[in-house]
Amino acid sequence: MGKRVQVVLNETVSKLGRSGQVVDVAPGYARNYLLPRGMAEPATASALKRVERLQAQEKQRLAELKSVAEKQKIALETIGTYSIAMPVGEKEMLFGSVTAQDVADAIQAISGQTIDRREMTLPDIRKLGTYTVEAKLHPDVTATVKVLVVPE
Repeated sequence: MGKRVQVVLNETVSKLGRSGQVVDVAPGYARNYLLPRGMAEPATASALKRVERLQAQEKQRLAELKSVAEKQKIALETIGTYSIAMPVGEKEMLFGSVTAQDVADAIQAISGQTIDRREMTLPDIRKLGTYTVEAKLHPDVTATVKVLVVPE
């Protein structure tokens, strides 16, 4: 097996790595495939510096997203309880059930915060009462709020 060469990927290449990653490849693979197609460039000092700069920017961007999610969590949990009015039948049973979209709409109306309904975990809500709902705002940040279901 010949000597491997280091290249910096300019785009994500399946089974090899993500854009900006430094990988070892066979010289022929680099020379005949990756480099001519612009998918990679030789791992020179300037290319490595650029990669470090891009990684630092990405880290900063991710930290800002987490910070925004932390602030949103505080805003949501400060309000604490969100009321949802639903039509009710006998024995406090609802006609239908409260969906994640209903909860997202109530949060939007009360706090002005937009939450993706697909990022919510809620119990099966078919009766009046108070329920705990978790909203994932960021991979590391989850807000827990109460939903009070009241008769319409």
